[in-house]
Amino acid sequence: MKIAIISDIHDNLPNLQKVLDYCRNNKIKKIICCGDFGSEETFDKLAEYQGEIFTVLGNMDTGYVDFKKIKNKHANVKVWEKNGRAEIGSLIIGFTHEPEKAKVAISREKGEFDFYFYGHTHKPWEEKFNNVKLINPGNVANQYYPPSFAVMDLAEQTLELVLINNLF
Repeated sequence: MKIAIISDIHDNLPNLQKVLDYCRNNKIKKIICCGDFGSEETFDKLAEYQGEIFTVLGNMDTGYVDFKKIKNKHANVKVWEKNGRAEIGSLIIGFTHEPEKAKVAISREKGEFDFYFYGHTHKPWEEKFNNVKLINPGNVANQYYPPSFAVMDLAEQTLELVLINNLF
């Protein structure tokens, strides 16, 4: 099974649509979003995807997306305010918006996570932190760095960076 990891949409609906089309065409059943939708409209667009979605709020969602309002809005979307956790297959995956919050969670829950994803910096990045793969999939928004997201093959535990500008 493959999952997609996205972050920092910032209301770029055309790019979000490309991501969702890619996921649909490649039979990806789960999406992890590391925050910064930009608006409730963008959150609702993401929720249209016919799969399970795990997400957190980002710093740019404050004041634009009401956590209490969206928390139970869509049956296929699980929303956390700051740090999320999902058991997918045999893996325990953590996710948040900011890298500092990811490192705090990994340090606090030693040995708990197999992978931890974050956004915020818009830059695709992978490193090891306390024996956990800490990964930023880049950004959907096309801000600061070319737009990208990650696809993880759970069986192989491999990660692929998908460049959105190469999608049609």
